[in-house]
Amino acid sequence: MASSAGATFTVLFSIFVTWTLISILGRAAGGKVASSDVVALIVFAVLGNLPTIIILTAFISVLAVVTRSYRDSEMVVWFASGQSLARWIWPVMSFGLPLVLLTGALSFVATPWAKMKSNEFVQRFEKREDLKKVAPGQFRESAGTNRVFFVEGGADATSNNAVQNVFVNTIENGINTVVVARQGVIEPDGKGGQFLVLKNGRRYQGTPGQADFQTMEFARYSMRVATKVPVLGADQPVDNMSTAALLLLPNRYTQAELLWRIASPVMCVLLMLLAIPLGFVNPRAGSSVNLILAVLIFFTYSNLVKLTEASVKQDKLPFATGWWPVHLLVLLAAVGLFAWRLNVNHRYHPLVLLAAFKRGRAGGGRA
Repeated sequence: MASSAGATFTVLFSIFVTWTLISILGRAAGGKVASSDVVALIVFAVLGNLPTIIILTAFISVLAVVTRSYRDSEMVVWFASGQSLARWIWPVMSFGLPLVLLTGALSFVATPWAKMKSNEFVQRFEKREDLKKVAPGQFRESAGTNRVFFVEGGADATSNNAVQNVFVNTIENGINTVVVARQGVIEPDGKGGQFLVLKNGRRYQGTPGQADFQTMEFARYSMRVATKVPVLGADQPVDNMSTAALLLLPNRYTQAELLWRIASPVMCVLLMLLAIPLGFVNPRAGSSVNLILAVLIFFTYSNLVKLTEASVKQDKLPFATGWWPVHLLVLLAAVGLFAWRLNVNHRYHPLVLLAAFKRGRAGGGRA
């Protein structure tokens, strides 16, 4: 099981990291996040989704081992030796308990922290001044959507954080203004405002060829730029809050988030139990159907939990009666499958075989 889990986790983790890398690189190329934060954002995204990867790893690894035992006819020997399918529960739980504990620790502690840090990185970039967001060779729209920046060269160690060869296109009151300068820098005015100071450039206002078209050269030119100011005390998303904070602030939103965090370790346990009877396969048939069925069961289970979470969040279902029905349904399904498989495989029990042998001998003697 450990060997199967290692291979499964490696594949799932590699797929998820590749997908996350493509997504975050796309956001960085679009100017939505800083290029220097790409590695950190990938780490936070992986931590945020690691519980799901571990749950799916545990489910598939147990299912794969049980399926292989059926396919290699080892389960025939198992049942013929007087062993029950229920005897698989203890080794499976011994293997899965560390995964359950890890899933719980990630769900209750690491995942909220990772989401909080990721949100901080994104918000920190969004609150930067418009000019500082611009990467060399990239057009960038201002927060007010009425101004476009372009810089040819970034800041260096001797330029006091200034950027080189700046282009600014502004549309205000229907008038188009273009400013080009050799250098630009953001300077505060001491009153909470921000000014873009351009040096050694030209300013063009209006439409070329019209009577109102103006052009001028300047050594220093200042314009006020819109800057997003952090709002102190703003509410943070509930998925960024620690578990202790969720418990101290009971409402439908925090309870819905708490429901999802509780569900992760519970799902890990129940899916491993479900994988034992679900691993049955005809040795003469393929085992791919079991894997497809496992993926469908996992996503159905996960979506049902998400649906319950949404119902609690919308105040359609109280938390006390919302966190357990889906898990109880899966537990009953596992118990039902165990009962069915035990009933099907009872003919392999040695006592049953001995009774059948005696009946055969008795029938032969009478004949």
